[in-house]
Amino acid sequence: MNIVNPTQPDTPDKGRLQINITSDITASPVAGATVSISYTGVPDSQLEQLTTDSSGQTETIELAAPPLDYSLNPEIEEQPYSEYTLQIEAPGYEPVSIAGAEILPTVTAVQNLTLKPMDSPQPSERIFVIPAHTLYGTYPPKIPEDEIKPVTETGEIVLSRVVVPEFIVVHDGSPRDTTASNYYVRYKDYIKNVASSEIYATWPTNTIRANILAIMSFTLNRVYTEWYRNQGYDFTITSSTAFDHKWIPERNIFDTISGIVDELFADYLSRPNVRQPILTQYCDGRQVQCPNWMTQWGSKALGDQGYSAIEILRYYYGDDMYINTAEAISGIPSSWPGYTLEIGSSGSKVRQMQEQLNVIAGSYPALPKINADGIYGPATAASVEKFQSIFGLPQTGTVDYRTWYKISEVYVGVSRIAELQ
Repeated sequence: MNIVNPTQPDTPDKGRLQINITSDITASPVAGATVSISYTGVPDSQLEQLTTDSSGQTETIELAAPPLDYSLNPEIEEQPYSEYTLQIEAPGYEPVSIAGAEILPTVTAVQNLTLKPMDSPQPSERIFVIPAHTLYGTYPPKIPEDEIKPVTETGEIVLSRVVVPEFIVVHDGSPRDTTASNYYVRYKDYIKNVASSEIYATWPTNTIRANILAIMSFTLNRVYTEWYRNQGYDFTITSSTAFDHKWIPERNIFDTISGIVDELFADYLSRPNVRQPILTQYCDGRQVQCPNWMTQWGSKALGDQGYSAIEILRYYYGDDMYINTAEAISGIPSSWPGYTLEIGSSGSKVRQMQEQLNVIAGSYPALPKINADGIYGPATAASVEKFQSIFGLPQTGTVDYRTWYKISEVYVGVSRIAELQ
């Protein structure tokens, strides 16, 4: 379905939007929620009303967006995304309003949202206002730091190896701002949020990959060195661009970014004989210059020229930069077997995956239950394909690295809640 924006003449292109809603209490999908979509700044201009299905999802719709070139050319100063307001209501849950959801042309914006159950007959609406994208708005530049931290001096270093955390605590402000809230965020969701806030999802795939690797390596350096906790704070990282990365509560992410994070989430950047992930700092390269760091617009130009992700990173950080993989991933029942599970596969890993899908099917009725016999047959392939369609993965019917860890993540979410109840 096409929606034309008569109030903004310079939106000739189309982007897509899809909304996923789950319960804050059960982690299960919220069916029958209504989502009203209007132009931000014109709240009475309802364009569309969508309803979530049994998987807590709306259909994907097209919305007007500015010309693609606006997000690809650093010389153009026009806003490259259009902004929409989403109002979400569901029986028994507190209503939510999100103003400033960003729609870029050619890509799908994904709005994930958890709803809180009502605790009073007249609950107040939770309102989120999404600020400008960092490449378009004005934010404090990064305060330079050493890219390798002295970790032996304090003796307080907690980790002896690089571990991908399941959750991190994000302080939504500068470190010393005691009024700022702390948010408990899944590591992968944090990376997707930051990348969607700091680069454009329309950029070349290898540019997106290079920037995500830099964001993850920086974040894992904060985790590994316990940087803020060793200074007496109770969080992992902040949302201040002067100190860390821009992270925005309840902002939408983009499908091109989400897929790459799912593929790379255990990776980080290394230098020879340095155990810790490198604190890879960067700037935009248009509003702010930063010699010896990566610039985001510069990385885009290199991606246009066909550079690979590691070539982009080495161009800025030097030839001794390498991509490494963390030794452990927290919060998963067991690690990927190292090969793709498909029709004809069998054994304990297949059985484990089948059992996890069956637990997930208890919360997601669109997912067919299967016989957990350890044999990967057509019924298992069909269940996997349906899972992939619900969770935005390529619908192959086979379990690759991304699908294995997404099944693990959803399984842990729904089974953990079930245990608590």
